[in-house]
Amino acid sequence: MTTPAGPPGQSGPGDGEGAPAAPHRRVRRERLGRRNVAVLVVFFLLLAAVVAGSLVRLPYAIVSPGPTFNALGEEQLGGTTKPVIVIAGRKTYPTEGALRFLTVVVKGGPGFPVDAWDLLGAWLDPARDVYPVDQMFDPQASKQQVAEESAVQMADSQQEAKAVALRAVGLKVPTHVVVAQVLDTSKAKGLLEKGDRIVSVDGVAARDPEVIRDALQRVDPGDDVTIEVTRSGVPLSVRVPTISASGGRTAIGILLGVEHDFPVTVTINAGDVGGPSAGLMFALAIYDKLTPGALTGNTAIAGTGTIDEQARVGPIGGIRQKMVAAKDAGASYFLAPAANCPEVVGQVPDGLQVVKVGTFDGAVGAVEAIARGAAGGQPHC
Repeated sequence: MTTPAGPPGQSGPGDGEGAPAAPHRRVRRERLGRRNVAVLVVFFLLLAAVVAGSLVRLPYAIVSPGPTFNALGEEQLGGTTKPVIVIAGRKTYPTEGALRFLTVVVKGGPGFPVDAWDLLGAWLDPARDVYPVDQMFDPQASKQQVAEESAVQMADSQQEAKAVALRAVGLKVPTHVVVAQVLDTSKAKGLLEKGDRIVSVDGVAARDPEVIRDALQRVDPGDDVTIEVTRSGVPLSVRVPTISASGGRTAIGILLGVEHDFPVTVTINAGDVGGPSAGLMFALAIYDKLTPGALTGNTAIAGTGTIDEQARVGPIGGIRQKMVAAKDAGASYFLAPAANCPEVVGQVPDGLQVVKVGTFDGAVGAVEAIARGAAGGQPHC
């Protein structure tokens, strides 16, 4: 508290010390106020920059390492802890070790905009990559469409993984390509229905989804194609107008799926994980549970890759982030699709050995080699 000065011309006890003190304290009060103003100005400028940075939406997508899950064990997926793979109708065998499937987190697609601070954080983090958003997503796709396509891809990868693994243990598994969804932009509405089994497109047998996509490229967008389907067991033939998709490709505006007639019930609990890249690891885990002994030799192995009807391992996105996630999860070995090797070279985290695989049989052989300590003899990227 400041002592008040006496009237002019008066003096009293303490006047000699008290009189000059008040002006000094006033000056001090003024200087303190200026500093506060400067601090407030800086604070509000920074606040304005933060707000502005968070409001600016940028046309980029950021790919970051995501969580990993052991396909041989129990994981918390979808809010509850349960075995990732459950098999009924055939004898299974105890196993150990880990066959980890990997995920990435992508921010920047429809419904998940990237702001300036997201972008700055990604540029400063060597484990994340930044891409133009159009390289990652169809510019015309909605948030719902992206989510639906990701879910269909996961469902397909599970179907293919089951079929490949069951065939590998000697079981017969017939396959059918089906209509998984008719998109809002499609002219096939009212002509094709979800669940239709596609038999052929313009006379080309629909052996797998890729054959159908290739068959559509034989006509120009806007032309009609003849599609043979079976609906609830009844054969039908429909003429469907095609549309133009991204890159000028010809499409019919549907999502394709696969259905198999399985002799064994295999349930894969993957929660809300989407996309096709866990197919290889699902297939290995199913095969491991259906064959005696631990395929991994109690080793922690991670990996990624799609799996198709011909048991081929296909490339995936975000492999650099998946290698980081694998190392962070404690894996010593990583199975990488051969087609991804150019992205792997020079990016492998210390302490992680990467083995390239191109087929399911090759992947089984690689895991068996790792189990017996012979990983060095396997092909590497």
